[in-house]
Amino acid sequence: MLIKEFTPKRTVCKVTFSIPAEWADKDVQLVGDFNDWDEDSDTLTKRGDKWEITLRLSPETTYRFKYLIDGEKWENDDAADEYVPNIFGTQDSVVITGK
Repeated sequence: MLIKEFTPKRTVCKVTFSIPAEWADKDVQLVGDFNDWDEDSDTLTKRGDKWEITLRLSPETTYRFKYLIDGEKWENDDAADEYVPNIFGTQDSVVITGK
């Protein structure tokens, strides 16, 4: 799930990324354009029935991303704004911070 909130002057878009808790046993990393696809930058926190993280992103920008689950499985977000093909023959999730 993606929840977007803008600061009053729309200079920052706070995006909360979340997936169901049952998707992962031990950890979830958010990996994408916003962190140069660094698998160690953004770790989701387990809260109740979901894993989640909130990032401050630039408004009016398009970002590709995926979740790395338990260090071995790549997943897209069911609520992504769109999906685009990647060089690995699969698709990446996309979040658009102007939508």
